[in-house]
Amino acid sequence: MTAPSRDGNDDNAPSAFVFAPTPLLTVTVESSPSDVPELHVHAGGQGFWIARMAVTLGLNVRLCGTFGGETGPVVSDLIAREGVSVRPVFTAGQNGSYVHDRRGGEREEIVEVPPPTLNRHEADDLFGAALSEGLDADVALLGGPHCDQAIPHDVYTRLAADLTAMNVPVVADLSGPTMTAALEGGLAVLKVSHEDLIEDGRAKSDDVDDLIAAMKELVAQGARNVVLSRAGDPALALVDDELMEIVSPPLNIADHRGAGDSMTAGIGAALAAGRPLAEALRLGAAAGAVNVTRHGLATGQRELVAKVAESVEVRPFAKGKKGR
Repeated sequence: MTAPSRDGNDDNAPSAFVFAPTPLLTVTVESSPSDVPELHVHAGGQGFWIARMAVTLGLNVRLCGTFGGETGPVVSDLIAREGVSVRPVFTAGQNGSYVHDRRGGEREEIVEVPPPTLNRHEADDLFGAALSEGLDADVALLGGPHCDQAIPHDVYTRLAADLTAMNVPVVADLSGPTMTAALEGGLAVLKVSHEDLIEDGRAKSDDVDDLIAAMKELVAQGARNVVLSRAGDPALALVDDELMEIVSPPLNIADHRGAGDSMTAGIGAALAAGRPLAEALRLGAAAGAVNVTRHGLATGQRELVAKVAESVEVRPFAKGKKGR
């Protein structure tokens, strides 16, 4: 299969709304060949990373999030530079941020500033703006907050419910209380990692039987379909009560961070283009696989994603069967 053939600035391209309640300002110190430290300043946060890959895959993307303080305008401008249209909701508090030092080869956290908790009026403004943008989109992609206390959880319930009621497919990449809240509203696709299911107490272990039981419970709680990423193992998908296995080609890993967000964007890109879920799973797996070959969260080339998608196999799950 191929990725959507139109780029993200084409007015006729499929569109996506991305809910990114707490975009971040990220500063990373890197080494250079001349041994002079380099500063890299970027936007960050799960919603932004989903949005960036969605643009790469050919969608017109509108991101709705909160922006405030000295960091807010900087983050908004950095997001726009990536080809993502921004619907800002202005707040009294500044955006969250962090500074990492990677000169030693690993990420060392120097400082982290968490995003503030939204007050009632800010939360209402965010919900209204998000719903307005979502109703104009071909697909809605819900990312999580940087920390659970930043936003009232019921915003996810109401947003998922209202968009679903208006026939906008909702794809969520969530965990913890925001996942629980979104499930109450109803989801077309829930993407979650097996680590998050275990950490949330929804799965007893990484044993496949425990994971499958947890996936079935997620369907019972409001997800029409569930996609479960499993680190180095093939992802699983519960699609219309049929358990599928998603086998990607084994590409060398440069950095695994951002693979799940890329997978979510790929699923959303295919659904926005009106493609069946099986094709969406292949494109999502390919986007995640390409992401790990690069340094940089949720990055890749559309042509490469499309070629890798041709090698992704979506097949009925058979316990004990090995991948490629």
